Amino acid sequence: MPERRSAGPARGGVIRHPWQMGVWQLLLVGLVMVLGVVGALLPGVPGRWLVWAALLWWSLHERTGLAWVLLVAATALLLVDQVVVWLLPSRRARGTGMSRRIALWAGLGSVAGFLLLPVVGAVPGFLGGIYLAERRRLGGHGEAVASTRAVMRGAGTGALVELLACLLVAGAWLGAVVWG
Repeated sequence: MPERRSAGPARGGVIRHPWQMGVWQLLLVGLVMVLGVVGALLPGVPGRWLVWAALLWWSLHERTGLAWVLLVAATALLLVDQVVVWLLPSRRARGTGMSRRIALWAGLGSVAGFLLLPVVGAVPGFLGGIYLAERRRLGGHGEAVASTRAVMRGAGTGALVELLACLLVAGAWLGAVVWG
């Protein structure tokens, strides 16, 4: 809903509806989304649900058609993501060599790829992050490629699917806030 200007003594002459979010609330929603995206890489942290809760918070305060459509679409996407992760072969991250350092590099690569080439860049960025971490650890190209394959077969695919869903929701929210 557009803001109306008035000549009254209200803050800068801007009349805001009580349900609209201010800058600080938007920053808090963004922070919770970032925590959710990071949580998608960490076992035991409900990353996708943190992202969804932040979007719900924003939608309940925003009360626009765009906010509700985004909430419904994100809910559907995150539910499909949950089912896909359940259907993937269940493997433990410990036996595959997926350490926290590798998860950090993969997450940074995925976010960088997502920002450089929206949506599709997250996958090569994720793989590139794992490869760079393994190349630094092992020293050679062949060993790093073999280790990247082993990590992706083990636990990387599930982490990638969850991370990609969280990035899509967070990116859609950011687009709605900036351009919507």
